[in-house]
Order: sequence, then structure tokens, then C-alpha cells
Amino acid sequence: MTVRGIQEVMEAWAPLDIAWERDNVGLQTGDPDARVRGILVALDVTENIVTEAVRRGASLIISHHPLLFRPLRSVTTRTWQERCVGALLRKGVALYSAHTNLDFTRGGTSFALAEALDVTAEGFLKTPFRLQNKIVTYVPPSHADRVAAAMAAAGAGVIGQYESCSFRGEGTGTFRGGAGSHPALGRRGTMEHVAEIRLEMVAPSRAIGSVVRAMTEAHPYEEVAYDIYALENAAGEYGMGAVGTLKRTVPLRSFLTTVRRALNTPALRWSGGPRKSVHRVALCGGSGSELLSDAIASGAEVFVTADLRYHSFHEAEGRIALVDAGHFETEIPVVASIVKRLRREILRRGEAIPVRAASGTTNPVRWSM
Repeated sequence: MTVRGIQEVMEAWAPLDIAWERDNVGLQTGDPDARVRGILVALDVTENIVTEAVRRGASLIISHHPLLFRPLRSVTTRTWQERCVGALLRKGVALYSAHTNLDFTRGGTSFALAEALDVTAEGFLKTPFRLQNKIVTYVPPSHADRVAAAMAAAGAGVIGQYESCSFRGEGTGTFRGGAGSHPALGRRGTMEHVAEIRLEMVAPSRAIGSVVRAMTEAHPYEEVAYDIYALENAAGEYGMGAVGTLKRTVPLRSFLTTVRRALNTPALRWSGGPRKSVHRVALCGGSGSELLSDAIASGAEVFVTADLRYHSFHEAEGRIALVDAGHFETEIPVVASIVKRLRREILRRGEAIPVRAASGTTNPVRWSM
């Protein structure tokens, strides 16, 4: 597989168009057409990570945090970012980053945190994304299945866990072909009335071009009539945070012990009565202060996240317990999720590319106890 092929795997899971608008996600360095010999997955890109990639024969690094977040003025050896870029280019190692788009997708950062804490994730805390469109076309009954199948293969017709979803209604289409036309039904110059199916399917914004091409190629008409409508429906596969349940209700004090051990953190910032019962858990890997009201509204007894502001603890008092487990600690579980998904998708394509989690990923924050 090429770097571009790995990009396609990642972006089918975490599309770029759901990333925070000021984020910098996608391919950061390297040739998209280069063959991938091995992949190293890390939370951050550092000089040690680049060295590890070269040592382990990886020609592609996939990181969660982008190396290039703000524009560089130069590429020298003055800063660690510049040294990393220089080393990547010299050694022929490509870098791809999936940041907030990975935070906002099902199975992404918050879902990986849930899995690490043995929480069964039920869904997102917040679903602000409106990415769906509806495509409507008109097709002879004899070709309705063929056109619908082509559109589905291009990404249309997915609603939750269901695929190839469509609606079909019978009607009558009219047309008169001009002198240069070659109508599939009827004769040019004659006003025709033909039986047609109104075929409706939903499609994500990023797939519209592919769906329209597939539709027109499968359609029997010389000129295909179709409409595209933007929808206000929330995109069920994308959102912020996660919420789920524990297998059994436990005291908050016991849950804190689980968090500390599972995330290997020496200390936690937390609030709430230690004897408070916990069954429903809200989560957000990384900085989650802005989701506090959503966590409260979800009915969760505790919200696990990082980088909580002082005033968030005041706001939560008496309403929900808070656990600030650290930025690195709440995001590092997603590395294993990336490795697992890439291994599965590469194997499904009949390829043999080693995918490894970086051993050199370290927390830049130190604790004193």
C-alpha cells in the first residue's frame, strides 16, 4: 500500500472535514505515492519518535498531535520541530496526523478512553455535525436497483448500522428530446410520458462527488436529472466525547482507583463525595471543559477528562463528580485503537505491513508526589 492508501483508511474512519477548523490534520510530510514499508503510531512526534521509526524500519509515522500546527518560518536545527521536519525529510519518513477528526469520530479518542476504563460506550455526549445530504434522482423501474446499488457502493444509503437505505416512489416523468438528443426511452422531438421511480438516498458531504459519478454511470438516461439537498440531521457517526456505563455500580472512590491504575497516572484532580455511587460515566479524551454541561445533561454521575478549569469544579459541585486524569493519560489509549484498526484494514486488503505502537512515547509532564 502507498501512503495515500493509508490516508484513505484513516479518513474513512476519521474524515478531515469533521476536524476543528483551526486544526492541521492529514499528511504533514512525505510523498503520498510512496510505498509504505512499516508504520509507527505515536501520540506526539518528537526527535526520539523519528529515530525510533528509522530504527524499526517504518516509513510512515501516524501521530495524534500534529507536528506542524503553526506555520514554520524556516527548517533549520534551531527548534525541535524544525529538527524533526529535517529528519523526516532526510530519512524519507512520511508523517500523517489525525487530531480533532479522530477526537470526533466513533471509536476515536473518547471511545478508546472508555474502553481503557471498562466503560461500555453508548454514544456521544454532543452531536453538532451536520454532514448529511439527500440525493434524489428519477430512473426507469427497470434500472432502479442498478442505480441504487451503484450509489450505495459509492457511499450513499448509510443510516446508523444500516446500509443501502433508499426510498422509492412511483410517478410519471415527461420530456421532449431536442434534435441532437438520443433518448433511452421514446423518440426525439416527441413529448413523452414515462413511468419513473423517484429514488432518494442520503450521503455524507465528502462522498457526494463519488455518488453522483456512480449514479450517472449506472443511469440509462443521456441526461440525468437529480437534486441534492443539505440536511439538518445530526451525523450519528461523529460527535464529541462519549457516554456509557460500567458493568456494575461502584463507589466513586473505587472508580478513582480504577482510573488511576488503568491510565497509569500517579495522581488525579477530582471532586465529589468519595462514597457517591457511579454507574453512568461521561468521558472526553484530552481537554473537555466545554462539554461539562453535556456531561451533566447525559445523566452521568462522573465526568472523566483533562485540563479542567478551576471554575469547572465549582460549576459541577452537587451535580456531577469530576475527574481530571491528565491530557496525555486520557489520550494515549487511542494509539492502541489506531494500531488495531490499521492492522485489520491492511490485512483485509491482502497486504503485509507491520504496524507498531511507539515505545518512545512519553508524557512531557512530570509529577512530584
